[in-house]
Amino acid sequence: MNRSMRNIVLAVLCALTMAASAQVVTLDSCRNMALRNNKEIQQATLAIDKAGYQRKEAAAAYLPQFDFTAGYIYNSRKMSLIKEDQMLPTKSFNMQTGTYDYNLVIDPTTGYPLQVNGQYVPSTVALLPKSGLTFNTHNLMGGALTVTQPIYMGGKITAMNQITDLAEQLAREMRASKVEDVIYNVDAAYWQVVSLCAKQKLAHSYVDLVQKLDNDVKAMVGQGVATRANQLAVDVKLNEANVDLTKVDNGVTLSRMLLAQLCGLPVNTMVTLADEGRDDLDLSLAPSNYNLNEVFDKRHDVRSLELATKIYDQQVKVARSEMMPKLAAVAALHATNPNSYNGFENRFGAGFSIGATLKVPLWHWGGLSNKVKAAQVEADVKRLELDDAKEKIALQISQAAFSYQEAFKTYEATKANLDQADENLRIAGIAFKEGMGTIDEVLAAQTAWLKANSEKIDAEINVQLTHEYLNKVMGTMSY
Repeated sequence: MNRSMRNIVLAVLCALTMAASAQVVTLDSCRNMALRNNKEIQQATLAIDKAGYQRKEAAAAYLPQFDFTAGYIYNSRKMSLIKEDQMLPTKSFNMQTGTYDYNLVIDPTTGYPLQVNGQYVPSTVALLPKSGLTFNTHNLMGGALTVTQPIYMGGKITAMNQITDLAEQLAREMRASKVEDVIYNVDAAYWQVVSLCAKQKLAHSYVDLVQKLDNDVKAMVGQGVATRANQLAVDVKLNEANVDLTKVDNGVTLSRMLLAQLCGLPVNTMVTLADEGRDDLDLSLAPSNYNLNEVFDKRHDVRSLELATKIYDQQVKVARSEMMPKLAAVAALHATNPNSYNGFENRFGAGFSIGATLKVPLWHWGGLSNKVKAAQVEADVKRLELDDAKEKIALQISQAAFSYQEAFKTYEATKANLDQADENLRIAGIAFKEGMGTIDEVLAAQTAWLKANSEKIDAEINVQLTHEYLNKVMGTMSY
């Protein structure tokens, strides 16, 4: 393949790649891509899973707990219960008294039991050898299977189950808040692209407009009806228009890259937005009436604070449970080797036991009561945070509603200004062609026309953003 053919193939491949990467997306498509790819939302989803596992863990505390314990120890020496052989005195039955008497040596001279150093001397003894009480304890093994059933834990288990259930709900509310934040950021980036695309189109129109005027002035200079100063003035405006066009082109590229990054796409992905070619957006003044209690019910951050307050109330119960008695039933099946139930023979011996444990706190120098008071203070602080948040949200909603109404009024005003700018531009153009207007008047009319169009575009986007923000603070975002 020669170089020219290779260049043609590469050009075709590049064109196909750009065509494949350029795709028309709607606002909902951008939202969905952002929700699928956003790392913070993925982390929040995992936090919900974690809270669910913790809730199940807390529920398991109601059920009996089964545990198996085993151990092994190697001892270097055997264990003996006595240090040397023992001589134990014996007894014989006395027919006369009906009791057992010690077998003692009788002194033939006195007829009484013989004493040596104040001690009676037994006539017969039983030998207890040390070897008989020495056991092979080189290898000690044991194990136990225990079952513990909580009966009353001072309300701690119930409170922990309430806490984990509320924590799972809190994780869901926090994820919903992150979703709204992501959607609001995507919407802002989306409408920024739409705004800059409209300004890009406007900049091209303005360049064409000034270029046409520049051509007309050059022709008039050639005919001697315009001066060189007039042409230089138009050339300056044309150069400024081209610089502004370059700035807008760069802004469009950067805003597309930001939107692609928010959507989880490669930043060099070329996307075409469904609204970027529209001349006018469908805008209408939305009702601004609201009920604060309904807003509080819809706001995820308020619900999060309410759940957090309930969690801290349950924490007070957990702290109080430390001051309450605790009762549990216990059963165990255990085995040891050497067999402690049968002369420490070298084999396993098993047995079982059943019982109950009771723990009653008596005196801790105020430590437990102060722990309860500290938990109560934390709950009160969280309740104050909730009340403060509600007051700030009420002010936030009022400000958002006023901003939206001002944005809509500004939009209506820019439409009227644009109609006036169009008419002024038309009149200035006619007057210039008929020789009754100056170059400066035409340039001023063109500049005013550009400003009016730019302000209308900004006002349209501002209405969209303030409306979206109003929905966000009122908890009525639809997605």
